Amino acid sequence: MKSLRRLLPRALGAWLALAFVLLSIILTLALTSVIERKSTEQVETSIGHGLAELAMQTSDKLERGMFERYREVGLLARRRVLGEDQPHARRRATLDAIRNTLGYYSWIGLADLDGKVQVAAQGLLEGADVSRRPWFRNALRGIHADDVHEAMLLARHLPRQTEPWRFVDVAFPYIDDEGVTRGVLGAHLSWQWARDVERSVMAGIAARRQAEALIVDTDGNVLLGPADVVGKRLTLQSLQAAHAQIHGGYVVETWPDGRSYLVGYQLGHGYGDYPGLGWTVLVRQNVDDAFAPVRRLREYGLASGVLLALLFSLAGVALARRITRPLGDLADAAQRIRAGETARIEVGRGGYAEVRALGMTLNTLVANLVRRRRDLEALNATLEERVALRTRELEQALASVRTNEQRIATIIATAQDAFVGIDMRGRICDWNSAAETMLGWPRGQAVGRHVADLVIPERFRARTRELLARFLETGELEILGRRVERVLLACDGREIPVEMTVGLAGTGDGLFFSVFVHDISARKEVERMKDEFVATVSHELRTPLTAISASLALLADGMAGELPPDAQGLVDVANASSGRLVRLVGDVLDIQKMDAGGMAFERAVQPLLPLAQDAVAAMQAFAARAGVELSCVAAPGAEGMRVDVDRDRLAQVLTNLLSNAIKFSGPGARVRTQVEARGDAVRLAVADEGAGIPEAFRERVFQRFAQADGADSRRQGGTGLGLSICKTIVEELGGNIWFDSAEGIGTTFYVELPLAA
Repeated sequence: MKSLRRLLPRALGAWLALAFVLLSIILTLALTSVIERKSTEQVETSIGHGLAELAMQTSDKLERGMFERYREVGLLARRRVLGEDQPHARRRATLDAIRNTLGYYSWIGLADLDGKVQVAAQGLLEGADVSRRPWFRNALRGIHADDVHEAMLLARHLPRQTEPWRFVDVAFPYIDDEGVTRGVLGAHLSWQWARDVERSVMAGIAARRQAEALIVDTDGNVLLGPADVVGKRLTLQSLQAAHAQIHGGYVVETWPDGRSYLVGYQLGHGYGDYPGLGWTVLVRQNVDDAFAPVRRLREYGLASGVLLALLFSLAGVALARRITRPLGDLADAAQRIRAGETARIEVGRGGYAEVRALGMTLNTLVANLVRRRRDLEALNATLEERVALRTRELEQALASVRTNEQRIATIIATAQDAFVGIDMRGRICDWNSAAETMLGWPRGQAVGRHVADLVIPERFRARTRELLARFLETGELEILGRRVERVLLACDGREIPVEMTVGLAGTGDGLFFSVFVHDISARKEVERMKDEFVATVSHELRTPLTAISASLALLADGMAGELPPDAQGLVDVANASSGRLVRLVGDVLDIQKMDAGGMAFERAVQPLLPLAQDAVAAMQAFAARAGVELSCVAAPGAEGMRVDVDRDRLAQVLTNLLSNAIKFSGPGARVRTQVEARGDAVRLAVADEGAGIPEAFRERVFQRFAQADGADSRRQGGTGLGLSICKTIVEELGGNIWFDSAEGIGTTFYVELPLAA
């Protein structure tokens, strides 16, 4: 029995230790399992979206490349230099120059309406009959692009190569100045450009991720891809999904070779006025290679869970022992307090926080009782002395107040800024020397006169009296406590631009407006000169910057051939920097046009939802690089809403709002665009999940060159002109723009436009 009693004080610690061990194991393994499962799902989704993104980029480049060729041939078909009235040598020289400049064209020529080739680059097939060729017949029917095919007439005139020559045909009717169709201008685009596009997107990625890209036509025939599938016809789930969806995606499927692949897909939809040929881009990766990171993550999660469970169990045993050790000391301390002991209770450092807090609380209570008794005795002894001391302090405070009043009066009288006091009736009650100097009226002539009659220009006097009357009724005045710019009238009739701050001073019947006025004429002149200088420099910079940016973009896209990795990195950096500089110059010129009233708007009645969807689609690539998900939805009843707007200017507003939302959202965040009906108006909302706009910066969001002072804003960069331009454009279109923001949650910008009649 005695040995059992000796074990009793340890029983609580043992039970606590066992409870900590079991809870640690269960909670750690459960938490590790959940985290591992969610992480695995995210990694699998990320890999699939990565392949889908590669397919989208390849498809986009293919469609853009075909659009450029489509546009080039269309423009060439309008050139009068190819007319029959021109010398044959000159016509051939024109086609030779085009073929030599644009290296992707293997053949380009002009045939008459009977199908006989009149003139061609390098004289190839001149005189040949092409009337039965599909491109010739389709061009006359309004079909200007034909799918991939092998060379027929042209094959024996081209250099031999290991694989057959294949082309994409682009042809347009040639129409003279009188609108009469005189023939067909056709071009054979070498399929080699598609390989260049595929290499430009997949270079580096294919080796690192063992991924392969395929281009498939509308019938399922593989036009470009690995050697084992080129020329074969495929029937795959990914092809069916690509034709069923507007946007690409990914699937896991088994291919004819018996292997399972993770496949990203994207169906081409053309670009601009180029309708597209219905090519589907597939990017495949062996499932075992694709999901290798997932397996490693699962193994790491399991090992980490076991290790954490073990560590937490050991920590639980130690914590249980620590918890039970101070309990005996605490019980002894409670017994001493109960017995009335006022001696200080010693609390060891080894005790946990609750024991230390309780011990210190007991010590504090005892000490407070003793101290209050002593303070009460001392207070009774010194009460008269304290009253006398407080009386002297009040007299000194009153003297200080009078001195401060005299000091303030002196400061106002000698201040460099003009000071005007205005009573509640709008009459001037104070007028310092700086006001005399600035506005010209002596104090004796100014005091007592109504401020609207004396210093307010005639066009603003009615509004000034209206605001004063409203303040007397409601107690509200927008400019109170704010620094605002206004125009005042001087004694000699001059209008002086000023900055003024209006505040309320005095109490009761002595309440009056205190107005400090600062002349900003010199600053306005400097700003005018600055704007003229910026406009001149921007105009002079735009032309060379555009040429530099276009050249760098061509180099970055591989138009000059594949560059060394170091050179490619430098070209990419220069391309991005020149793009930002071009946008900066564009923003500055837009601001200048708005100030000068020269911003042109080409308005037309059109549905709003497609405009929003196009803007979101245009920003998808930028969002993908930032790891941000974009979406565009329409509230019920908003699909057919039509507005009278300039399409390009409204797209500029939406692109700017989406760009800001993406830049200030972290990876994994979502940016949502919504179109909804609001009575006789329609509202666009762009919402992000960023850090929000600081409270102190919100009043300056739409000002020019305004940027928040936070580190995130400095890191993102920008000129501070975008939102100012957005506000001007929206207001010019008859709408309103505003925002709601919560720090740490996100910001939503709203654009509301009137419905078209």
